[in-house]
Amino acid sequence: MEETREISALFHLIDDPDDEVFTTVSDRIISMGANIIPNLEHLWEITPDESVQERIELLIHRLHYCDLTVEFQRWKNLKEPDLLSGALLVAKFQYPDLNVNTVLQEIEKMRRNIWLELNNYLTPLEQTNVLTTILYNYYHLKGSELNYGEPNDFLLNKVIEIKKGNSISNGILYLVMSDLLDIPIRAVNIPRQFILSYYDVEPGQWDLLPNNPIQRIQFYIDPMSGQVFTQKDVEAYFRRISVPPTASYFRPMSNIRIIQMLLEEFAKCFDNDKQYYKKEELLKLSVILGE
Repeated sequence: MEETREISALFHLIDDPDDEVFTTVSDRIISMGANIIPNLEHLWEITPDESVQERIELLIHRLHYCDLTVEFQRWKNLKEPDLLSGALLVAKFQYPDLNVNTVLQEIEKMRRNIWLELNNYLTPLEQTNVLTTILYNYYHLKGSELNYGEPNDFLLNKVIEIKKGNSISNGILYLVMSDLLDIPIRAVNIPRQFILSYYDVEPGQWDLLPNNPIQRIQFYIDPMSGQVFTQKDVEAYFRRISVPPTASYFRPMSNIRIIQMLLEEFAKCFDNDKQYYKKEELLKLSVILGE
C-alpha cells in the first residue's frame, strides 16, 4: 500500500505509551485491511525497539486474523465443507503465509501412493491396512500424546512436514486420505478419544445411516498408530470409564465439528498471559463454526 501522510502519522504513534492512543491507532490501521501488512513488515525491519516490534507483530497478526475469520465463515457456509480446507485454515492461524499448494501437492503424492495399492477386491480390513501401511510404515507417520506445549502437533501442514502429530491431527490426515480414496471411514465422538470407524455404507449414502449406526461399524482405528479395534474393545473401554455407550457416540462426526474440536484443543496451547489473546481468538473461530 502506498504510504500516505495518514499512514505515516499512524506509524509514528505506534510507540505511544498511552494505551488509549495505541488502541485508537491500532483500530484505524486494522480498518485499512491486509494491504497494509507489507508497510508494517517494512516498519518492523527498521524498528530497533523490541517492544515496538511486538506491537507491530500484534497488528500484523490481527490483520491476518480478520481475513481468517471471513475465510472460516465462507468455509462453514459451503454446501459440503471439506475437512482438508478446514484443517488448512486452522494452520493459517499460526502460519498465515502458508503455501497451500505445497501441502496439496504432498497430499496428492500420498493419495496416489495409496491408490496404487488398492483394488476393488480388497475387504474393508485390507483396504484399511493398505492406507495404514503407507502412512505409518512408508511415510513413517508417528503419533504423540496430546501435548499443549507443542502447537505444531495440531497443524496438518506440520504433520505432513515432520511426520508427527497427535490423535486429532493424525486422524484428520487419515480422514482426508480416506475421503480422497472413497474409503468409508469417519471420526466418532467417543469420550476422551479421537477414534475413527469404518462404516458399511455406500458412497453418498451417509444420510441413510440409522439413528444408532453401531451395527454398520465394521471396526475402529486408532490414528495414533493405525491399530484396529473391535466392537468388544470399544465396549470394554466404555465399561472402564463407566459411561453408557449411547447411540450418539457412534454417529459420524461432521467436518465442521471436527474442525471445532481441533480449534478448541489447539487453543489450549496458548493458555498463558503472553499469548492468551490467541486462545480467545481460536475459541471465537470455534464459536463462528457453531453458529
